[in-house]
Amino acid sequence: MKKILAIFVTLITFGTTYAQTFELKSEGRDQNYVNSILGRAQKVTDALNITGTDKGEQVRNIVANRYFTLNDIYAERDSIKKSASTLTGNEKKLTQEFAESQKDQQLYRSHAGFIADLSLFLDDNQIETVKDVMTYNVVKVTYDAQCDMIPTLKEEEKAQILAWLKEAREYAIDAESSKKKHEAFGKYKGRINNYLSKRGYNLQKEREEWAKRVKARGGTL
Repeated sequence: MKKILAIFVTLITFGTTYAQTFELKSEGRDQNYVNSILGRAQKVTDALNITGTDKGEQVRNIVANRYFTLNDIYAERDSIKKSASTLTGNEKKLTQEFAESQKDQQLYRSHAGFIADLSLFLDDNQIETVKDVMTYNVVKVTYDAQCDMIPTLKEEEKAQILAWLKEAREYAIDAESSKKKHEAFGKYKGRINNYLSKRGYNLQKEREEWAKRVKARGGTL
């Protein structure tokens, strides 16, 4: 029994040591850019209340490294597309398509790795917080707005709206800019509107009534 316990403790120790090996991959990068990314990453650890802790440092590094990875992926895509500008016809088209396809593959593979790295330190709810911070909390803001605009939403409709917003968030996390992040959500907002219209909601009327209620309580849309 003691031997088994010792092995268990050793495995736990090994796992803890392994989990604390995330170094900031800032080599060769402009220091002002690195500082900016660290500021973004700290917003995550601030939201999790772990800034200044060992755990917080690891999570900060994971998030910062994710931003670095995204930058590299999109920079490579842009470089390939730039080289394609000297080509013509089908060769140019194929090169541009390759650039986008490679970018998508790299995003897909690295996305899974990013979440796996976070899971070494955070539980599911905390990872949700990371995703929300990295996407400007659009899921909650949009979901709350939808529920406020249409108080008669059924539970299954609320669940569907939330599911689509969270799906949009997975794409928004990997988007190259704030504009692209919002565009990712925009596509799903359109899907939600179509869904609600098919369910019999008059969205124009719902928005008008919502605006009146918000104004009555002293707010603005």
